[in-house]
Amino acid sequence: MGSGFTLGALGVLLLFHAAFSTIQYRGLLKITEEEFSGPPLNVVFELILGFMLCMYAGLAVPGNFQSIHPDSEENRIVSLPANLDYMIFNHRGRVISPDTDMKLRS
Repeated sequence: MGSGFTLGALGVLLLFHAAFSTIQYRGLLKITEEEFSGPPLNVVFELILGFMLCMYAGLAVPGNFQSIHPDSEENRIVSLPANLDYMIFNHRGRVISPDTDMKLRS
């Protein structure tokens, strides 16, 4: 486990702590009979920091991005023919065909 995963776990813990702090703050306001106008500033900073850590982990943990362009050769494993959608291997013609051991040409 790398540092990205550790920072992501820390970010999630910060988000849970900020939620718990907000719930406690609202309970305190109910006891003192004050109106809730928003979470305290330290909880807001904790939310922002936790969000940033989770975003960093989401981008760092999965790995490198690969090209999605069809002409790119860096992420192509095999070169397939362009009309692969029209190749059908399971059809009624195999019943009629005497040579059932026919192999595909590449």
